[in-house]
Order: sequence, then C-alpha cells, then structure tokens
Amino acid sequence: MSTIEQSIDVNVPVQVAYNQWTQFEEFPKFMEGVESVSQLDDTHLHWVAEIAGKREEWDAEITEQVPDQRVAWKSTSGNEQGGVVNFHRLGEDETRVLVSMDYEPEGIVEKAGAALGFDDRQVKGDLERFKQLIEKRGAETGAWRGTVEQTDVR
Repeated sequence: MSTIEQSIDVNVPVQVAYNQWTQFEEFPKFMEGVESVSQLDDTHLHWVAEIAGKREEWDAEITEQVPDQRVAWKSTSGNEQGGVVNFHRLGEDETRVLVSMDYEPEGIVEKAGAALGFDDRQVKGDLERFKQLIEKRGAETGAWRGTVEQTDVR
C-alpha cells in the first residue's frame, strides 16, 4: 500500500470549500487525468480516469461524510484505495484542506511512479487547482449537506 498526504490552505470559508468538494462531478475541472465522476446516489460514485497512460474505471463508496468537516471513501471495484479529506477552519475566510489516501499501485509503471513521488505531486497539483478554482469563483457551484455515518471499511 502507498500513502499520500497533502494539504493546502484556501481563502474561502470552510463551508464554501466543503460544499464545492462535495460536487464530485466537478472533479475533472481540477483533478488531472480524471475524465468523469458520476454520482450514482448519495454514497456511490463511478470514476473514469487515465492513470499511467491507461484508461481506468472504478466505483467508490462514501463511507463517512460530516458537513464542513470530512469526506471519507473506499473503492468498491478496481484498485484497492480509500481515504479522507478533512476541512479545518483557520479563520472566517480561510480553510485548510487535508487529503490522506491509501492505494495499491498496479503494474510496474504505477509502482515506479509511486516510488518516485509522482502521485504525491499529482495530488498536490490537484489541490492547487482546487484552490485556484474556488478562490476565483468565491462561491461553491452547489452543496450536499447530508451526513453519512461512518461504515465499516474493510
């Protein structure tokens, strides 16, 4: 298993940062290589992305969601992965977004990329693009304020 941990401070209120992050279908606007994310229901997503030059599809489940605090997930198909995004209020108009993710790289190219830190740099770049997107807009494109109780992650 490989682990990625990255964070960024964004100059918007925590509610705005959290609300935008829950707009999963907008992820391709700031996540490199992500072609689409389809929200199937409140807790299930279907992803399509290009990873290490190869098109991949997988499903994920939101295992915990607490407004303005955290979103956790795990894959239910494809490569084994899971993680959490935490939102910390630093001030009235400043939020720290922390991403922690565990995943199992497949094949020699993905394993080499993980060993060389390419995945860490990609997530850092994704967070920088999220910061640009949300700060430029100054407001979220939507919001889902529901709560998902923590489920057993296996």
